Parts: sequence; C-alpha cells; structure tokens
Amino acid sequence: MEKQDRNLLWRAGSFAQYALSAPHAIVLGGTIIALLLVSLCATVLYESRQDALDRARETSRNLGLVAERDIKRNFELYDLSLQAVIQGLQRPDVMAAPPALRRGVLFDHAMTAQFLGSMLVMDAAGNVILDSINDLPRKGNFADRAYFTVHRDHPDVGLYVSDPFASRLRGGTPSIALTRRISNPDGSFGGIVVIAINLDYFHQLFAGLKLGPHGSMSLISKDGIMIMRQPFDMRIIGRNISQAATFRRFRSAPEGSFSETASIDGVRRLYYFKNLPDVPLIIMVAEAEQDIYAAWRTRALVIGSLTGALGLGLVLLSILLSLQLRRRMRAESQLQMLARTDGLTGLNNRRTLGEILEQEWRRARRTRSTFSLLFVDIDRFKAYNDTYGHQAGDDALAAVAQCISGNLRRPADTAARYGGEEFVVVLPDTSRTGAVQIAERIRVAISELAIEHAGSEYGRVTASIGTASCIPEQDSDVSTVIRAADEALYNAKTAGRNTVAAFVLS
Repeated sequence: MEKQDRNLLWRAGSFAQYALSAPHAIVLGGTIIALLLVSLCATVLYESRQDALDRARETSRNLGLVAERDIKRNFELYDLSLQAVIQGLQRPDVMAAPPALRRGVLFDHAMTAQFLGSMLVMDAAGNVILDSINDLPRKGNFADRAYFTVHRDHPDVGLYVSDPFASRLRGGTPSIALTRRISNPDGSFGGIVVIAINLDYFHQLFAGLKLGPHGSMSLISKDGIMIMRQPFDMRIIGRNISQAATFRRFRSAPEGSFSETASIDGVRRLYYFKNLPDVPLIIMVAEAEQDIYAAWRTRALVIGSLTGALGLGLVLLSILLSLQLRRRMRAESQLQMLARTDGLTGLNNRRTLGEILEQEWRRARRTRSTFSLLFVDIDRFKAYNDTYGHQAGDDALAAVAQCISGNLRRPADTAARYGGEEFVVVLPDTSRTGAVQIAERIRVAISELAIEHAGSEYGRVTASIGTASCIPEQDSDVSTVIRAADEALYNAKTAGRNTVAAFVLS
C-alpha cells in the first residue's frame, strides 16, 4: 500500500502543489497589501511631521523678524538721540542757553517714549552733569559701570549696549543702557551720554508674540549675557550662558535653525536665531517640539491606529480566507483521489487505469520501449467469500492489493483494481523477463500471506498471474496487450493456479 500511495501522490503532484501554494499566496498577498498600506500611511505621516516642523521653523523666523525690526527701529532712534546730544554739547549757543531751554534742545521728544528711563550726560569722572528729567541734574557717579569704563578705555567702541543692571536713580528698575563716548576737541575722553531702557520694553514685546505653552524667546548679548527671556523669570536675567551648547550654535553663523535641549529648563526645542547686524545682540526664538508635534501626534495616533487595525484586519481576513480555501482544496483533493481510486483497496480504479494505459502506451510507442502488463486474479475467490463471508473477502482483497503495490519498485509502475478479484499492473519500459520476475514476486508475496482458504487446493489464498510484453507498433492499440495478458492469465488458471504464465507477442 505504501508504494501505491506514493504513485497516487506522484500523479496528483501538480494539483497538490497548487493546493498548497494558493492559500499561501492569499496570505502573502494580504500581508503585502497590508504592509504597503502601513508603509503608505507611515510615509504620509512622516511627510506631515516634516511639514509641521517646516511650518514651525517659518513661524519662528517670522516672529524673530518682527522682534528684530521693532528693536532695530527703536535702537536707531535712541542712537540718533545720543548723537544729537553729543552734537549739541559741541555748540556754544546751546550750552550757554538757560537750563530749561538747553534741556529741551539736547533731549528731544524721544525721551517721552514709554519704556525709556532717563538720558544722562556724564563727565570724564563719571558724574552726572546733565539730566533729561530735571534742570538740576540728579547726583550720582557711575564711573564704576561697565558702560562708562568701556568708552573711557576704548575710544572706538561707538554705540555700546550694556548688560542688564538695576538702576540707581530709578529705584532698582531692571534696565540696559545705550551709550556713546563724548570726546574733547583734542580727542581725549570727555565723558559719555547714556539712555536707560527699561527691560519691560523687551518683556512686553516678547509677551505679545505667541510661541505655544512651552516656547521661549530670548534677547542675548553677544558675550552670552541673557537680557530678556520669555517666559519671564527675573532670576534668569543677567545670567551668563556663554558656555551652553545652544549659545555656541548661536555664534556659529549669522542666522540659522537647529534642534537642541535647553540648558535652562531641559526642554527640547527648535531654535531660530539671528545675530543683529548693527547692535551686539542675538534674537532667539524657540518652539518646543512637544508643541510643534502636538496636533500631529493626535492625528498620527488616530490615522496610525486605524491603518494598523485595517492592515491587521486584512491579514486576518486573508488568513481566514486561506484556511477556508485550504479546507476546500483538501476536500476537492480527497474527492479527486476518491474518484481515481478504489475505495476498498486504495489502488487506482478502472477509470484511472484506462487513462494510465493510454498514456503509457503512447509513450512506449513514441520511445519504442517495451510495455508490459500483468493480470492478477485471486484463485477460487467466490468459494472464499461463500465460506468466510464478504467481510473476510474484502479483507483478503485489501491484503492482496497491499502485496501488489508493495512489490512495485518504480514510481511509474502502477497497480489498479480491474474488477472483483482481478487486478492489473502496468509496467512501462519493462522487458518480458522483468515482468515475469515482478509477477513471480507478487505471487509469492500473496501466498506468503498465509490467509486460510479451505476451498483452495493449496489451503491458503493464492493468485494466478498472466503477463504480456511488447514494443508497440505505430498503428497498434493497447487492447492488444490487454487481451494477451488476459489469455496468459487463463493459461495460468488452466495450468493449476498459483502460477505465472507469460504470453509472447510477435
């Protein structure tokens, strides 16, 4: 039976391969589609994330430009006022005028601006000699201030922007100073003129520019001193951040953008910075990445979850479809096998035998090879059935069929139940001698089953076998060799049964 099973599997090979590959193809196809769907979603979400980053970068740049233009415009006005005072100090008529008139000429209407503290003129010793607030100057000496000493020691400084300080004349108001040097006719140091700007100017300017819950905006001197930061914290004003990684990036180029974690609060942000061209200040605008991607994360979570669920559902659906198809194909394969095999013995049935005979006959005729056929008949089988019953008869038929298939060595050798107790063995490319040897081997194997048969002259179940072999002619028919094998079987029966007889075709 093992040999016969191999033959059946071999002949149904192409169908079996299709039955195995088609369900796998469905699962593979479903998985590929799901992966493509997920990949497409991931690509779209990635591009959407990049768009959010680009929008944030452009927003930061625009906010930085707004702050820059406001600061630049005001600083230009204040610098013009400083230069106007210096020019007025050089005019004898202005200096000879009464104090009220002199103050009105020297200190123009720029001093009415909301965030300006005061405008002072100091002599070479650092004493206040002219005051924009009063005709009688307030008393004070500022020779210790950096904005004074820098002009005293360096004649070519030009406009100087100081670090933040607490004003001595205005009750400690946080301020910065814009200063210019006053030079005597001989070029020696004659003092300075100074404008104090309240830090509230920068505070309100930055507060009006929205950067999200975790964004920040800063004005930093080029030596790393924090002048203003939004969100506002007075403890940060005046802090030196020159050693921070972010500040080193600020100084690396005139303008740029990068992502970095802030040293002040540990929040990762997208930074835009610009070094102002005419004043020693840096504008920095930073939007927190968690704010930049907040809307994107929500959208990505929804879209990603739906796409993942859809992809998973598609894979599961393809698996279910594959299982259904596999069960259907297995059932069809079994039905096909049943349609081609004998239900009792497991051998090919007569219909399949006809197909095999025609196929192998044509091949033998084409290749001019020897075609052999065996007819196997169980001796006195009717008497066995009458004595032992039909169930025992069926068992005997199955045992004989197993003997027959078990003694076939090549995949092309095929056994079939011809009908009743008769079997046919097709032996392509097998000589007469080889066919007789196989027939004898089958006969001996059946006899050695030792199945009791009281109605047989041998006392056990035996079989008679007829063989026929020939090289098919071009116009010959397979029925010729069938008749010859049947006649050889008849000769074996008449010769006493349990024997092999060969018919020689000319």
